[in-house]
Parts: sequence; C-alpha cells; structure tokens
Amino acid sequence: MTGRGQTSAGDLLELVRSGRATTRGALQQATGLSRATVGQRLERLFRAGWLREGAGGPVDSPLGGRPSITLEFDDEHAVVLAADLDTRHARAALLSLTGEIHAERSGPLAVDDGPEVVLGTLGDWFADLLKEAGRPARAVCGIGLAVPGPVDSETGRVVQPPMMPGWDGYDIRGRLARAFTERAGAPTVPVLVDNDANLMAYGEQRVGHPDCSAFVLVKVSTGIGAGVVVDGSVYRGIDGGAGDIGHIRVGADALCRCGSHGCLAAVASGGAVARRLTEAGVPAGSGSDVRELLAAGHPEALALAREAGRQVGDVLATVVTLLNPGVLMIAGDLAGTPFLTGVRELLYQRALPRSTAHLDVVTAHLGERAALIGAAAQVVEYLYTPERAEERLVALGV
Repeated sequence: MTGRGQTSAGDLLELVRSGRATTRGALQQATGLSRATVGQRLERLFRAGWLREGAGGPVDSPLGGRPSITLEFDDEHAVVLAADLDTRHARAALLSLTGEIHAERSGPLAVDDGPEVVLGTLGDWFADLLKEAGRPARAVCGIGLAVPGPVDSETGRVVQPPMMPGWDGYDIRGRLARAFTERAGAPTVPVLVDNDANLMAYGEQRVGHPDCSAFVLVKVSTGIGAGVVVDGSVYRGIDGGAGDIGHIRVGADALCRCGSHGCLAAVASGGAVARRLTEAGVPAGSGSDVRELLAAGHPEALALAREAGRQVGDVLATVVTLLNPGVLMIAGDLAGTPFLTGVRELLYQRALPRSTAHLDVVTAHLGERAALIGAAAQVVEYLYTPERAEERLVALGV
C-alpha cells in the first residue's frame, strides 16, 4: 500500500472489506502502522457503525495464546435504494450493503412521460419500500438508478438517448434526490446514474463471474445495448457511449428510433421482433410481449427470435474479436434458447477461433434484478472508497 505512514481509516476499512486484512495484527502488518494508530483509526470506524467484531480467528503463534478477534464490515448500518427504468416498465428495491433485496416493487412506468413524472414516481416508490422494510429514511446512504440510454458518468446526465425523449441533458441526480427527500422526509443522499446494460453487467459479473477479467453482457429488449466489465470495473468510454451496439449499421433499410436507417436495434431488438410479429398478424407491442410469446412456444416468435439472434451474433463476432472476453452473457426479453442458438451460429462462424476458444456464451443468471444489484453495488463501492469514506467520517464527526 502506498503512503503507508499516512494510511487513513478509510484505507483500513478497504482492507477489511476486501478480506486482505481482517485482524488488528494483519492491519498493522499490511500498513506498517503502530498498534496504537491502528486502534485509533479502527475506533473511528466502530463509532460510525461501519465495523464490528466477529468471531476469534485461528491462533497463529506456535506458542498458543488467545485467538485474534476478526473484524467485519457491518452491512446492517445502512441500506441502498435502487431503480431500473425500462421504456415502459420500472423496478425498484431496497437492498443491504451486500446486495440482498429486502423490499421490492415493479410496475408500468413509461420513460416517454418525462423525467419530472418518472423520477417523482420513483420517489413515491422509495418511500413505500422504506415503510415495507421497516427502515427509517436516515438509514439510506445512497441511491442507484439504471436508465436505457448512454450516461455521462461525470454528470449523471443522459446524452442524446434515442429511447428517452425529453431526458437529454436533464439533471437526473438532482431531481431524484429531491423527490426522495420530499416523499420520504429524508436528508439528501448521493444519487448515481448509469446505463442499464452497464449495471446489469456489473451485477452479473460480481455475483456470478468475479474471476472473469473481461466480461460482456448484451441486453436485447426494446433496444439493444452492451455492458463491458474489465478488471472489475465498468468500461464506459470517454463520455458513456461504450457498448451502444444497437446503433451499429448492419445494411438493412429499417428506420431506427434514433432516426437512422439500418441500425441493429431496428432489425433485431425485441421491439423489431414485435413489429414483425404484428405485421404477420400476431399482435405484439414490445419486447415484453415477445417474451410472453416465446414462453408460450409461439412458432413465429421462435423463428424470428432465432433470426434476430443470428443478426446480433454477426455483430458480436466483431465485439468478441476486439475484446476477447471470457464470458459473453445474453440478457433481456429475447434471452432464451432460440435467440442464443442464433447468436452462437453466427458468432462461431464469423469470429476468429482464437477469440472463442475460451469463451463461455451464457444467459443471464440474476434476471430482472441484475441492474438493481449492479446499481446498489456501484453505490456501495462509490461511498466506501478510502478517500470518500474518510470524507464521510469527518462529516459524521468521528
């Protein structure tokens, strides 16, 4: 660790949370700090309620003696609120600091209604979730929000989102923070906003594939987007535009919601499949309608989903060759056997064998909760980094 002599209480917390040092002696060894200094900095973390003592660990000395008391991150001292917006539907949850869902709700909520209405509704939902879970508003340490559009991570604002009319450049963080304060009577808390595919990828990678250093998730619902996690961090590009594969041109003439012709999303998304089904006499208004038809084994839906998978697989051959991931995960309304079969057909046919030799192509594990879990994890990682933890301790007066 750099700056050993200046190691802060936040640094000690990071060592405990990561499992790299979980006793006082191990912290002394890892940091080079004296026993007294370690004790003083741990006392601040105990007073904040962020650490607790666990059971005694093994006795390291051959001479025996008392076992060392282990230190644990106290995940009960606060909770996180998270929400996942789709184009016509939303889901919200109250989660522990380690990602367990304590209360959850979902329902119709159209992004076309605009940010004032949508974020105000989420404020109501959050207040209801706190009541359901029996937690006071002051227990909330932060809010995470997943949205179906590209997000500038520095500002939390969406940038020219094709599927979110009226949201471009809007102050989502500020409005959602105010809505929560107004509805729940809570103090202002940090709000983090990110693209839904990014947060799904982050949640799935952390929970199911923590050892995968290059992970790609592709969400195929009303639109198509990808989230990329490299070495445990979301790769966003310079302004949040990374992963927007739904607007790669594939040579077709279909009009996309972004205003261009021939985008992948215009021919292979859940919305595109719904449109083709409707044209064939099978009413379907969205990707969720297609998902229901697929679950019922509707033959036309199965055939179109497989064809959409082939079109997406053709594009993913380039993605896989460029990024060389260990896991390629398919998620969203079309994530099922027909679509996955189509993806594999074109992917393995077009990608370099070297790029697919160690590649696992799988479907999502966390399902509709992936973005919620990813959003909550992102909030926790943001709040408990050493630098920010130290700032928060000072603000708490400990």
